[in-house]
Amino acid sequence: MERYVIEQKLKSFAAFLVIVILLPYIVSVFVNGADLSAESGGSAFYVKVKVPDTEEADGVAEIGWTDYLAGILAREVPAEFGEEAMKAQAVLIRTQIYRELSSSEEKILDMDHMTREEMKKQWGQEKASEYYEKYKRAVEQTDDTVLMYGEGYAWTPFHQSSCGMTRSAEEVMGTGEYPYIAVRECPDDKEADNEIQVFTFTYAQIQEACRDFLVAAADGEQAEKGYTFADFEIMAYDSAGYVSQLRIGDTLCTGDQFRDAMGLPSSSFSFSEAQGEEGSLRVTTAGNGHGLGMSLWTAEKLDENGNTYEEILSFFFEGTEIRKDIQETELF
Repeated sequence: MERYVIEQKLKSFAAFLVIVILLPYIVSVFVNGADLSAESGGSAFYVKVKVPDTEEADGVAEIGWTDYLAGILAREVPAEFGEEAMKAQAVLIRTQIYRELSSSEEKILDMDHMTREEMKKQWGQEKASEYYEKYKRAVEQTDDTVLMYGEGYAWTPFHQSSCGMTRSAEEVMGTGEYPYIAVRECPDDKEADNEIQVFTFTYAQIQEACRDFLVAAADGEQAEKGYTFADFEIMAYDSAGYVSQLRIGDTLCTGDQFRDAMGLPSSSFSFSEAQGEEGSLRVTTAGNGHGLGMSLWTAEKLDENGNTYEEILSFFFEGTEIRKDIQETELF
């Protein structure tokens, strides 16, 4: 009997020690949510991510959830950005991942992210630690927050800067599925870094780069004689000022087709003859990116003007709902 009592006391004491050790973590997770990183810098749970350079045979590695989100932010948002703009981007990233996971059976993520080692190489030890903590805060302070449209996750595209207005998804994609992605005036984008860029291409270079959609519409004679400046004409713009249709010889194509083929930063562009370079076309672009959804440049300006991340998201995605009751573990 005495031995039984002693064993029970030892078990009770052991259970007490476990509670004492785990209590701070349990309280922290309860208060701060699933995105919380442990004191060591690790994340509360891990996700499977496709990593080309991993030693794993299947090219998949397990990465801490918070580290992964912070690493994606580091790829997409300058470290100098304000915290509200950064938090807005964290919500867009999380929503995009959830949207993909909700329709995926594999549950393996593939968004490009910056590792802690890459941060150290790019910024040095001290700055890397400072910037990482800033990115991590943006993730933690928007814990479980996503954008919803109806009962589904919203589509949350973003770009570096527009040509002065963001684009309508209905105009660009020909569908009314995303009414919340509409034209938004972003006058500050006109002052963005590398907002205006100029490129010069020979007509032969353009013919080669665009051959996939030129050959299908152009006859052999046109392809053989090549192109001149008279063969390039912008036919229509969308309501945001992006080229929606242009003519190259006898071929009609979209501005986005031309942008992708030529590797241009934007499909808001104009043509002119390249002076002093015979047989060449000058292309002047405005903006950086596809122009849909949130402009990171304007998001930062809204942050500087005192707007919260909720207000930034509401400006770019009017009609969506910001929800904070979504749990990551339900999707993995």
